[in-house]
Amino acid sequence: MDAPLLGAIDAGGTKFQCALARGCEQVLVSQRIDTREPASTLRDVFAFFEDSQLQYGVIDAFGIGAFGPLDLDPQSASYGHILSTPKPGWSHADLLGPLQRRFGKPVAIDTDVNAAAIGEIERGAGRGLRSLVYVTVGTGVGAGAVIAGSSLRGLMHPEMGHISVRRDQRDQQFPGICPFHGDCLEGMVCGPAIRERWGVQLDALSAEHEAWSIIAHYLGQLMSNLALMLSCERIVLGGGVMTSGALLPHVRASARGWLNGYLAPALLRGDLQQYIVAPELGERSGIMGALSLGQRLLA
Repeated sequence: MDAPLLGAIDAGGTKFQCALARGCEQVLVSQRIDTREPASTLRDVFAFFEDSQLQYGVIDAFGIGAFGPLDLDPQSASYGHILSTPKPGWSHADLLGPLQRRFGKPVAIDTDVNAAAIGEIERGAGRGLRSLVYVTVGTGVGAGAVIAGSSLRGLMHPEMGHISVRRDQRDQQFPGICPFHGDCLEGMVCGPAIRERWGVQLDALSAEHEAWSIIAHYLGQLMSNLALMLSCERIVLGGGVMTSGALLPHVRASARGWLNGYLAPALLRGDLQQYIVAPELGERSGIMGALSLGQRLLA
């Protein structure tokens, strides 16, 4: 018997990555769709899946990992909607409903970072572990956690990118760019915040530039807080700002300083090289997690 046919969407602020797969292992076709305003973006998403069905057959279920914040309460009237977001035009946009109505199939939705965390713990850097946090540092900052097979949710989903952080002494004048909090973590370290300060992306600066240690100063606080609060077994650090890998050693060193030897030696061994790692799936973390979300609906 063939594995189910799954549709997956990794819905980001810059692009929607769509895929059709036979189960979670065999991706048949995929397409990148630039994120514009909701109506035209979703129109192209629907067209991709309709064209794919003509070639491969009827899709059995869908999984969505989306930027947020999201309403993930199935009892809420706005379940599957994006809530208030700085992304122009996307506040209160419905992602779940239009897909269900168009295709008449079950749809699972979670945050993009939760989906990426699921992808990494099932098929990437967290295989064999019971808990993992995935952090993305790009246009924004977000983090998702998987504990004992389930993504972490409470009143809503965690918004770890908006925590308060202690200022670096060399970085006292920059106000931060978060429209809600100014100098929260996202407001200080996301890609646009880096360009606002130094005029270029981080990777365009020399290895000796202070920007590397300043950004790591803030991200190290998040790493240590995650280790202390969630006691997760691994942290995967991805996103556009992390792509080259050059920032990762700085973040590990910063986290080590913030922890100051407090946690068990096993956690700190090797300068956190086994604890804070790059995504094994690369840019595929989110889409693989979205496939898993769809597959779970059919289990």
